[in-house]
Amino acid sequence: MSENVWAYHVTVDRITDVDLAGYKVEAADGTIGKVDKHSDEAGSAYLVVDTGPWIFGKEVLLPAGTVTGIDVEEKRIRVGLTREQVKDAPEFIRDQHLESTDYRQLLGGYYGIIPPRWL
Repeated sequence: MSENVWAYHVTVDRITDVDLAGYKVEAADGTIGKVDKHSDEAGSAYLVVDTGPWIFGKEVLLPAGTVTGIDVEEKRIRVGLTREQVKDAPEFIRDQHLESTDYRQLLGGYYGIIPPRWL
């Protein structure tokens, strides 16, 4: 997907002083939820997305390398994934996985091998 799945792709114009919380997140085939939390930490950037009723109210952790575009005016983030790819990702439990190096390696491997859908 990118050389470092935990960094924004060079074609994404990420403005670091913009808070992404509340932004709508869209996959290639539909909405997946809204950003609840995000980090721009170098080499470890991510989005925590609240999926609402779509995946029974669960959250997912998306590495920044999955982001294909950010529209600040529309408060919308596009990711180069399908809804199914997000749904099939390793389960994310915030209290256990947010700071877990093992989980990030697992998730990075999962998203690193999925063919991208650059929009």
